[in-house]
Amino acid sequence: MIVIIQCKDQIGLVADISRLLAEAGLNIVSMREYVAKAENRFFMRLEVDGNGDEHTLTNKLIAILPEGAEVHVNPLPDKRIVVMVTKEYHCLADILVRNNFGTLGASVSCVIGNHPVLRKICERFEIPFHLVSYEDVSRDSEQEIIKLIDSYAPDYIVLAKFMRILSHGFVTHFPNRIINIHHSFLPAFAGANPYRQAFERGVKLIGATAHFVTDDLDEGPIIAQQIIPVNHSFTASDMVRSGKEIETAVLAKALRLVLGDRVFVYGNKTVVFE
Repeated sequence: MIVIIQCKDQIGLVADISRLLAEAGLNIVSMREYVAKAENRFFMRLEVDGNGDEHTLTNKLIAILPEGAEVHVNPLPDKRIVVMVTKEYHCLADILVRNNFGTLGASVSCVIGNHPVLRKICERFEIPFHLVSYEDVSRDSEQEIIKLIDSYAPDYIVLAKFMRILSHGFVTHFPNRIINIHHSFLPAFAGANPYRQAFERGVKLIGATAHFVTDDLDEGPIIAQQIIPVNHSFTASDMVRSGKEIETAVLAKALRLVLGDRVFVYGNKTVVFE
């Protein structure tokens, strides 16, 4: 069982939480905690063993914590995700392989594409593929996607190179539940064609960023980032090819962290217990 707590900091929190768990007959196997002093914010992730009702434990924890505390008790670590794609296959293929061998930390409920290009690879892995045309930008087309996603009741939506800007209504419907992989080391080269921007700027490092989606394009809370060196001999195409490899790695790492309940969001920042 995993217990996630985020609240105002105060003296004695760790002792109070530990005492409550002991009284409930739960043994702490792992505990990570952090205090953001500037915001007076306390974060804790615990793994516990023992028999206990998650709803009862949640209510007991809320009763001893500062007002407004966020508590999540998850007896089943595996999650459900919906993946959204356009045409690029590299991130989706990695997710499907991990899902197939049970190493993703979640099950892929379906894949939604706004082009039919990736239907066949989904069929090979026996994952439902839904083609929902996004060529028109009407509100109805987006509402159709929201309705489809809700029918699967996923924990998270993963944008595996879904190349379309989502509306305010879509983002607010899934707060802190949409994970995107961006092909640059944000905040550098946000927006379209970042590898072309990097090539023209003559950078010596390129990278990728996985982040939660907000209304501010490519500015949501960052989950994971990586960089690799490049040099004058790299063409824009070379950068794209190398970038795809690091995009896949960064998204895989971000999913491992999020699906393992290791990422806390507060404001536009994250606390990540790796």
